[in-house]
Amino acid sequence: MTPKVLSPIAIGGLSIKNRVFLPGHTTNFGRNNLPTQRNAQYLAQRARGGIGLIFSEAIRIHPTSAGRPLTMGIFADSAIDSYAMLTQSVHDAGAAIFAQIMHAGRQANGDSSHTAAWSASDIPWTLGGQVPHVMSHADINQMVKAFGAAAVRMRKANFDGLEIHLGHGHLIQQFLSPISNIRSDSYGGSLANRMRFAIEVLTEVFNAVPDLPVGIRISADEFVAGGLDPEQMIEIVAALKDYNLSFIHTSHSAYHGSWSLPSQFADMNFGHAPYRHHAGIFKAAFPELPILTVCRLDTISEAAELIDSGEADMVGLARPHIADPDLVIKFTQNREAEITSCIACNQECIGRVEKNLPISCVVNPEVGAEELWCELTGRNQTSQRVLIVGGGPAGMKAALSADRSGHKVKLIEAGSELGGQVIVAASLAKRERFGLLIKDLIRDIKNSDVQVQLNSKVTDLTELAVNFDSVIIATGAHHLPRSFGPGLAAISPQSAIALYAGMPAQTPQPIVIVDEEGTWVAGSIAEELAANGYQVHLVSPTASLFAQITMYSKLALIPRLRKYGVQIHLTAKVESSDAGVLIKNNLNEHELLLENCSAIIDCGPRKANDQLYQAVEQNPNRKFQVIGDALSPRSAAEAVYEGNAVGAFLDLDLATASLDAQ
Repeated sequence: MTPKVLSPIAIGGLSIKNRVFLPGHTTNFGRNNLPTQRNAQYLAQRARGGIGLIFSEAIRIHPTSAGRPLTMGIFADSAIDSYAMLTQSVHDAGAAIFAQIMHAGRQANGDSSHTAAWSASDIPWTLGGQVPHVMSHADINQMVKAFGAAAVRMRKANFDGLEIHLGHGHLIQQFLSPISNIRSDSYGGSLANRMRFAIEVLTEVFNAVPDLPVGIRISADEFVAGGLDPEQMIEIVAALKDYNLSFIHTSHSAYHGSWSLPSQFADMNFGHAPYRHHAGIFKAAFPELPILTVCRLDTISEAAELIDSGEADMVGLARPHIADPDLVIKFTQNREAEITSCIACNQECIGRVEKNLPISCVVNPEVGAEELWCELTGRNQTSQRVLIVGGGPAGMKAALSADRSGHKVKLIEAGSELGGQVIVAASLAKRERFGLLIKDLIRDIKNSDVQVQLNSKVTDLTELAVNFDSVIIATGAHHLPRSFGPGLAAISPQSAIALYAGMPAQTPQPIVIVDEEGTWVAGSIAEELAANGYQVHLVSPTASLFAQITMYSKLALIPRLRKYGVQIHLTAKVESSDAGVLIKNNLNEHELLLENCSAIIDCGPRKANDQLYQAVEQNPNRKFQVIGDALSPRSAAEAVYEGNAVGAFLDLDLATASLDAQ
């Protein structure tokens, strides 16, 4: 029997071929606030992968919401053709596409466009955020008209339907919520007044496009004290459903500088489907309406659970479709074992959005450039004998990529198993999903022609390389723990994990973690040890905490560390003292003495294991390459990207080449 998740469903009279959809998510593939061929190809690739319905990323209806030129906007009729190109690509690939229209409101960063943020009240989205312009009645009327004009343009661009964004703390939610709307006029105060803007927008849109399916995306819970919760949102939706809504898309959170924000992008630390209950709440309240939902589901099988239980009518998978655009086809063909797993790390998707960069993916470095990669890997290449030294993520990905390109590949690893340092990271309680990266790579290597040799440390390539045309060195990097004074020798993060991970504290003695990189290395070790009862002091010489962790994860990590009692010392250093370990603030010279400190864990800069590369003599008949941490200690994202690129294009010069679609 066909699983219900693969059965068709009608949304506003439109037949959708299955119940899996791609939620709107920012890609930063746009240019001048318009979609590009890259946007079209990205969505078409997911449509070819079998998905039933695609929602565009947020399309801003007014220049005050543009923020930056990489976002989508529909400010004039001249933009219609660009969006028609987008819809045509998706339709040709076999899926329906709805336009998500919105205004970001107070968090619309206008630095690049010299625009001010607009909102219901002059309350910034976070401490230090831009104070927004308080919208006058004329401004509100202008914005209502802009929603209607955007709807008409979307219909002319051949979108199959519309989603009006009432959630995620964007402008309409800012009017709805008492924590962001403190107005005293007819648009503030009572719930009826706070709903006025939303009602006017829906009235305008439904009058403008009466023949188009229109639904709303909501945040079922803002997760902010005094904010909107499911009970209030049910009351709001009950008042709005008289507009003949075609669907309700339940999400959660507010764009608020607190734990609420990362809940919207729940990473691997949140666990499985933490908010799936929201769908059932709204399905019970509005059984006659299709309920669409997202809730950090990772597979089609997990999505099917909500469909089969009657909690939802359609389920969205965003990050899993970034990781593997062929999710639905593989599920349909009983090939789930071949799926590339999303590890929910937030590193290359929303983490790059925060940096105003196009999205990528740790496990799928071809994101947004699929056609380019396919074209380049499909070129005729003379088959070569390829040696890869190092079986971490860079080496494994290089082996697979070279094998896929038709080369004969041998992979040599010094240890007894493949995976490198990712195996160590995945041994931490809340970082297990990183292990899926290695699991999938090992699976794919077993299904390839790559020859693997374990327990073989290579110390000299002079004779070994003679038998190969290309040599790729992927030997990783290592920590060199330092001494912080007499008797203050530190241990490496790897040693700390081996000693303390999963081991409940036996003594109250403190542990000091010195973090100079601001990454998950220190953050995850601090959380693991503190959760197991250790007294943890995290010391950073910088003024910022975890600078390399995206705020969409960091704002959830910090409360967890606070919960477990981790003491954080910024702009500080560790010194020795006759009485113990001294933590000294570099700004005010405040000192904290820790007696009987049981360990100092040094999460400082790593050193590349590049000795093999430094020792080789380049030969015109043999290409030597160094990739991943052996090239420069960074993250798994760069390791996988470089492995994929160099393995596919053995003559690639990493110093000058870019395979990122422009």
